[in-house]
Amino acid sequence: MIRLYRSGCAACEPVDIDAAGGWTLPPDTLWIDLIDPSRDEDAVIEKALDLSIPTRAEMSELEASSRLYREGGATYVTADLIHNGDGDMPGIDPVTFVLTPGPLVTIRYFDPRPFTQFTDKLERNPAFCTSGIDTFLNLMEAIIDRSSDVLSKTANRLEAVGNHVFSDRKAIGFEHLVTKLGRAHIANARIEQSLAGLSRVFAFVGLDDRIEQAGEPREHLKSLSRDAASLLLHNQAVAAGINFQLSAALGLINIQQSSIFKIFSIFTCVLMPPTLIAAVYGMNFDHMPELRWMDGYPIALFAMAVSAALPLLWFKRKGWL
Repeated sequence: MIRLYRSGCAACEPVDIDAAGGWTLPPDTLWIDLIDPSRDEDAVIEKALDLSIPTRAEMSELEASSRLYREGGATYVTADLIHNGDGDMPGIDPVTFVLTPGPLVTIRYFDPRPFTQFTDKLERNPAFCTSGIDTFLNLMEAIIDRSSDVLSKTANRLEAVGNHVFSDRKAIGFEHLVTKLGRAHIANARIEQSLAGLSRVFAFVGLDDRIEQAGEPREHLKSLSRDAASLLLHNQAVAAGINFQLSAALGLINIQQSSIFKIFSIFTCVLMPPTLIAAVYGMNFDHMPELRWMDGYPIALFAMAVSAALPLLWFKRKGWL
């Protein structure tokens, strides 16, 4: 699917590829948004702008030379963007931005929230963007804002888990909490991957003459770079919190298990003397005078009770209970 945003228009226009045989790009186009494009749609845009459109496989490559480069007077940058940010496990996929002498070109195979928010803003204010560079910077601002929202949600979920881990209640579902912390760690790692990629994009795009030699776009880009760096620091603090809470949860699990084994050990020690007495008087020997006593049975029970109570008193005195 191809969508065009033209200067002064209130909405993006879809391009009918079936009728695009003699199609030419409108001169006032600010943004070309390729959404899961077919090969024919790629060819139409390549012909209109005289540039190459990277394939999905090329966008997924991790080498910096494949993600940040210049070709044919255009600057190509690919960044991993978060989607499904409201869930426990956000996804991450690449989006390519092509800064041309004319319109901005974006290639994506999913629908991240910042794109929807950005198009809604364009519809409310058609004069919001005046050039392809301006469109790129404002779109990046929407992406940074969305990353901040996702990071805040992760931090809030982490705080809720921390309140549960360190609550005074005895019954705590540690398995559920560790699962939540694991998901928060994965979300945190994906946010960091996205923000780190955006920081590299900003540094590379800052060398483009269309931005480097223009005062307002250059300052806007510097502001975005500072925002990304600030979010990276915040994300690292959240990561430290996740590691601390995970270590604390595992430590509390060990303490809980140790307490259980401690109780079993104490009961074993307490029951050993009564068991010994019962074993002695359970032997079938003829020469056991206590067996002839009238009070032999209650005396044996009393001896068992005393032998069980003495270890308990000793453990309590030592502070083991």
